[in-house]
Amino acid sequence: MTDKTPERPARDPVSKSRPPREVAGWVLDVEARAIAGLVSQLDESFDRAVEVLLAARGRVVCTGMGKSGLVMRKVAATLASTGTPALFLHPAEALHGDLGMIAEGDVVLAASSSGTTEELLRLVELAGRLGVALVALTGDAVSPLARHADLYLRIGIDREACPLNLSPTASTTAMLAMGDALAMALMESRGFTSEDFARLHPGGRLGKRLLKVRDVMHAGAGVPKVKTSASMRETIYEMSRGRLGITAVTDVRGVPVGCISDGDLRRLLERDEAPLDRSAGVYMTRDPRTVGGGALASSALKLMEKHRITSLFVCDAAGRLEGVVHLHDLWRLELF
Repeated sequence: MTDKTPERPARDPVSKSRPPREVAGWVLDVEARAIAGLVSQLDESFDRAVEVLLAARGRVVCTGMGKSGLVMRKVAATLASTGTPALFLHPAEALHGDLGMIAEGDVVLAASSSGTTEELLRLVELAGRLGVALVALTGDAVSPLARHADLYLRIGIDREACPLNLSPTASTTAMLAMGDALAMALMESRGFTSEDFARLHPGGRLGKRLLKVRDVMHAGAGVPKVKTSASMRETIYEMSRGRLGITAVTDVRGVPVGCISDGDLRRLLERDEAPLDRSAGVYMTRDPRTVGGGALASSALKLMEKHRITSLFVCDAAGRLEGVVHLHDLWRLELF
């Protein structure tokens, strides 16, 4: 690395008299420099590694022992959530029956800071016999792991962030950062979009924020609608059937030209003694608010809150009614 690791404080770093905040600052500085130092270690091997992982017909099998294993579990999860099929395989478990999790077309992504972890090297050897490609993350370019790999990415550090320079800290941080770099490079190479992300995260808050209106709208028979010529008796029946407190009023083309809500009915009864004698087209509120099915559900919620309305009619490119989205449906999603 070009940057030097910050000098250790004059005070004994493990001294009980050392302020905790000083220890924390030193640790964070060491780890930040470890990540920054990875930039200068990037070379064409990273591009080739992305190509190998991208071309895999199967999955990316992430593996590592101990703290490295914990990091690689997270890397596997990140890969899988951003469009690259991946799983984690524990090296020791692989040697006792789980080796069958590796299949033809897979790529093994193995991580070890020292590159000498016995269980991992044994797994790498067996995976090689299966004919799968191996990409390694290691801090030692001449380690057995680097020599066995088809490609290796160096994640060397100057020192650990442990005051004793023993506990894996900066090394695992660097490993995680390189794993994230691979995942994001693969994500961009695949053309992975926010829509793809939402499909893979349907139950999470992030996924919900990327839901489209068409994903949450009432459609088909669930859309209350009447023609402008419909009687108010028919209109009230349709509103009751739809249970949304509103109905769209459409023209002969199926375009919503108005709407009638529960509030409209209450106001109508206050001023008209015979409301059932007229048609929906007479009493409707004209030019209802509409939204496209491709709009984000979160933007529809903002629109409803801005105009203080409870429903939006969803229209296609020609303006024809295709659905309705209700405020309560969006609130239940907890979009914000």
